[in-house]
Amino acid sequence: MGLIDFIKNVGHKLDVGAHNQPAQASQPAQSQPAQGPTQQQLQDLNDRKKVTALTNLVNQMGFKPQNLLIDVKGERVTVKGTVASQEEKEKIVLLLGNTEGIGSVDDQLQVSSPQPQAAPPAQYYDVKSGDSLSKIAKQVYGDANKYNLIFEANRPMLKNADEIYPGQKLRIPAMATAHA
Repeated sequence: MGLIDFIKNVGHKLDVGAHNQPAQASQPAQSQPAQGPTQQQLQDLNDRKKVTALTNLVNQMGFKPQNLLIDVKGERVTVKGTVASQEEKEKIVLLLGNTEGIGSVDDQLQVSSPQPQAAPPAQYYDVKSGDSLSKIAKQVYGDANKYNLIFEANRPMLKNADEIYPGQKLRIPAMATAHA
């Protein structure tokens, strides 16, 4: 699918253990002052912590990609591996992108055996202030009562249909899938 942009200052927060940074212990003066890590070393460490936290998040949500490889460079995530379906692929990308501090996801996931009659890829929708799933369903499908299709298409990331937030990106299943 390629590079997908997200709003980096919204989304769920990752516990990357920033509060576990080693404390600077006061040591007696030495003939040469100890050099701390460089800014690049700190960024690399933080990126590695994000990789671990994002990988754990994918696993906690119950996704089972084969050969999952997540790489973080600042606010950009690259995800590789093989998934069972287009739906799982889209959900993993959204899970990663709807994380605070992530500005884009380079989707390099492969679907293991694409179904010839599978539904077309879903569209993405950026939630705006004042949106609800029923309002989005009315706009997309012409029927506010189809909000549950959007809710189900975004599970397990959404636990409650009323808990969406501005800047969040949602999967909107294609109309053919919505009528199925």
